[in-house]
Amino acid sequence: IPPFPAVLKKRLVKLVVNFLFYFRTDEAEPIGALLLEHCRITKEEENVFSISFIEEPERKYCFECATEEQCQEWVEALKRASYEFLRRSLIFYRNEIQKMTGKDPLEQYGISEEARFQLGTHRQ
Repeated sequence: IPPFPAVLKKRLVKLVVNFLFYFRTDEAEPIGALLLEHCRITKEEENVFSISFIEEPERKYCFECATEEQCQEWVEALKRASYEFLRRSLIFYRNEIQKMTGKDPLEQYGISEEARFQLGTHRQ
């Protein structure tokens, strides 16, 4: 028996940066939110994907979409929503721009040498 019984509920969801807010269909205020960090987005079956967290792998949130196309769009958007993904993208594009132009694109925004060094060298 799973520790958390599966309960199907109709919810509206809204992705804002790295938070997935969920709402009851008849209310304007969210009833909760999932912080999309240290999580795994998994395609489960047709029209269904799940979110599970590395710290709590037994707790899984499943979402059923109206279509397979909508499901794929959500999976891709959620995978791009984490801070770590955005950080890796920034480092990649910063390095590409630096190779092409010979200049650090962050320099014009007054980001200190130390911050740029930390950004470029901190790897997991």
